[in-house]
Amino acid sequence: MPLIREADSFYQELISLFNLTIMKKNTFLVIVFSIAGLLSFNSCEEYLDVESLSNTAEEQQFDSVSDTFSALVGVYNSTMGDNTYGQRMNLILSQSGDDLRTSGDYNANDRRGVSCFGAIPTNTELLRPFLDTYAGIERANLVIKNIPLSPVFQNGSEEDKKMMNRYLGEALTLRAHFYHDLIKNWGDVPFQDVPSADLPDLYQAKTDRDIIYDKILDDLLKAESLVPWRSEGGTTAQRISKAAVKGLRARIALARGGYSLRRNPQMMMQGSNPQKYYQIAYDECKDIINSGQHQLNPSYEGLFRSLHTNTPDATNEIIYAIGAFGGNSRTDSKIGYYNGVRHDDTDWKSSGGINAIPVYFYEFTKYDLRRDVNIAIFRVSTSKQEDLQTSINWNDGKFRKSWTSITGTSQNLGIDWPLLRYSDILLMFAEADNELHNGPSQEAINAVMAVRQRAYAGNLGQVGTIPTDKPGFFNFIVKERMLEFGGEGLRKYDLIRWNLLETKINETRQKLTQFMNGTGAYANVPEYIFYKKPASGVANYAPAKTAQQNVLDIDFYLNGIAKADVFYSPNQSVATPSGYTKVNWRLAMTQSYISGDPVKSYAYYFQPNRKELLPIAADVINSNYNLTQDYGY
Repeated sequence: MPLIREADSFYQELISLFNLTIMKKNTFLVIVFSIAGLLSFNSCEEYLDVESLSNTAEEQQFDSVSDTFSALVGVYNSTMGDNTYGQRMNLILSQSGDDLRTSGDYNANDRRGVSCFGAIPTNTELLRPFLDTYAGIERANLVIKNIPLSPVFQNGSEEDKKMMNRYLGEALTLRAHFYHDLIKNWGDVPFQDVPSADLPDLYQAKTDRDIIYDKILDDLLKAESLVPWRSEGGTTAQRISKAAVKGLRARIALARGGYSLRRNPQMMMQGSNPQKYYQIAYDECKDIINSGQHQLNPSYEGLFRSLHTNTPDATNEIIYAIGAFGGNSRTDSKIGYYNGVRHDDTDWKSSGGINAIPVYFYEFTKYDLRRDVNIAIFRVSTSKQEDLQTSINWNDGKFRKSWTSITGTSQNLGIDWPLLRYSDILLMFAEADNELHNGPSQEAINAVMAVRQRAYAGNLGQVGTIPTDKPGFFNFIVKERMLEFGGEGLRKYDLIRWNLLETKINETRQKLTQFMNGTGAYANVPEYIFYKKPASGVANYAPAKTAQQNVLDIDFYLNGIAKADVFYSPNQSVATPSGYTKVNWRLAMTQSYISGDPVKSYAYYFQPNRKELLPIAADVINSNYNLTQDYGY
């Protein structure tokens, strides 16, 4: 039975049972609203709670294709909500790299502690992502165990068997995704590939991450033979396709072959046999490229706007997105409210909880269209005017509440999280190709060039030259991923797998010092900029305009220079011109932002060979006597 018909039938049943009136872009996502109740999962307050289903109930859950599908949707449900990809896993635990940081002053027990690398085991952001991810693993394990035992899988029609195999592949992929999330944040973790009720001892010790990685890489290899391509499955980005399986396998292979913080000895070390894992990443990415299933969206900004309006991405650049719907903390997201452009107006009220590090702005050239999408240098005032911000108060800009149709104080905006994009496939392919061939092939150069050319649409003459030597090409990839994926929760983990986190933190501090002093690459950056606010009550922020045009609409004092050059030219006046407002640009940067201030400094508490990973929440440690904290926490 095709997915849409199957999902629609189940949705209609939910409506009749619960008298729900729900509107959402994708029938598949709607099912998630009540699926947790159907599976009878506990709240998982204790580590690795045992599923309460009886054997009979467990068998009944998988005695039909439709019931098995409902169980699978329960696994998808574990990727959603505040504790995972609605906020914490993607927007909070992923800070900081050399592009963004969490706003506000350091506190060891909240989100700012994570961003400053000073989180302690009692930090309030750590517990729920850990437990909810294990809840997802438990749900996946139930599906993976019971599908092969199902009478439909064993004796059903060929079409039913095909569908059950597809569900099995999706569950294997989701479980691999969950374990990758645990490892990239906490390193070695307890591993189980059967439901908790089948374990002889619930109190599991840690398993070496390489063992887990190799297991889930094998699972993903199996899954890609079971899951159809997007066009074959007739589905959307919110559901796993063959390209999603292959793309996640490539990402996990690069993590397996890259560096990570080990327990014994406690230091950053590269995984064994890295060439094997580069080859996996190369092969998987090349398969996706050759499949013709996915392409780059010609508009970088348009791609992200489509997420805000629930509009399908016609090019299928978004290979896999975590769904969000329902207006609640369990299945929806705070993407665009917690992060993104800050709105002080009542129509689009949002908080702007993530700041751009000032020198990130200057990693882009003035011709790069990604700059004004990724970084918002203005705040929208109560009267919907663009208020230019000092350099230390810029926000990430890729997600904007004003790009949605939702107004008022709502914090849940139904914006899906783009977990895997085709541009990532191109850049992972290029990276692996460079490593395998001791320098980039023409295919690798072309892959990077495709990403660059989109960024410079309208100014292709400014794309620049891509290096062809191995170290030069690698460094180019390191920067290009920074420019392409700002605000998408990848940067810190990329830097860790390259063993560059310490290096880039130190480089960023050096750049911030040069920025403050107006030296080096920042010699022509102005100390301050003047701009004229609109007349009182006149709104000049227009969300329908492009991000670049929003910036160009600001009435800067130019004194004979082009508007696009105002950020790259010395002060245009000594005194504030009549009618203009002075905004500190370089002058906003102080030594306390750079280093030395335990409350305000960027990455102040970072320590190499320790803070690349987070502490496990104290409640988890206290619930499992075989679990150790490690890494000096």
